[in-house]
Amino acid sequence: MGKGSRVQGSRVQGPKHLSQSGALAHNTCQDAELSLGICINTTSSSIDSPERTQTTMDRILRLFTLLIAVIAPLAAALKFDLHPVSPHDAAKYERCIRNFVAKDQLVVVTAILDGYRGDGQKVDMHIRDSMGNDYHKPKDVVGENRYAFTSHADSAFDVCFENVYSGSQQGTGPRHVELDIDIGADAKDWNAIQAGEKLKPVEAELRRIEEVVAEVVTEMDYLRGREQKLRDTNESTNERVKWFAFGTMGMLVGLGAWQVVYLRAYFRSKHLI
Repeated sequence: MGKGSRVQGSRVQGPKHLSQSGALAHNTCQDAELSLGICINTTSSSIDSPERTQTTMDRILRLFTLLIAVIAPLAAALKFDLHPVSPHDAAKYERCIRNFVAKDQLVVVTAILDGYRGDGQKVDMHIRDSMGNDYHKPKDVVGENRYAFTSHADSAFDVCFENVYSGSQQGTGPRHVELDIDIGADAKDWNAIQAGEKLKPVEAELRRIEEVVAEVVTEMDYLRGREQKLRDTNESTNERVKWFAFGTMGMLVGLGAWQVVYLRAYFRSKHLI
């Protein structure tokens, strides 16, 4: 009987001990949630693990999105100094910024230059593409300037600056330039579109995202077409090189055979063989 009572006692105390451990783990989990917002309960089943992983991934994604939103405005514009040169060296020291644009895309170039007219320097701009199209060519640029154009072809375009001396004052410092180039959906004034079409902020954002996605699809189609052209060129070049190699080998074999025949005929005529 004594042995049986001990077994019965152990059976009664087991669930009680587990319930106390579960309560302790639950209290620890609540304290962790209040302090860190994260709780890992070792007594829970492994079925909730994917949900916790998804929650952690959502938090990381929000943090990454916030980081991008903070960094993006800092890298929105290109800043550089433009030193003045003599007029006959202007073409040599011309500074250009190149970007690629697809056909029929809106491009807005915003250039902010310090200084003022009559300070002994004159900054000229020239916006052109690699196909020979001139879009804008302003002279003596100061302050904030915006130039918009629609591209005529799938090509790269250049925004060039020239800073030349315009007077006897040649001891002045360089002009500081801040350049911002917006292409496609980023070049549109979405606040004006939202006000003009009476769109909600979410609708305007969806419109912008839709146009961005359409631009990505168009660019992918263009890259696919270029890849196909390059592949055809590669295959054609490979075929030409192959036949050129065969032709070269045939010419060498024919030349060697001709030399053998000629030398045998020559030696026979001289009675050497």
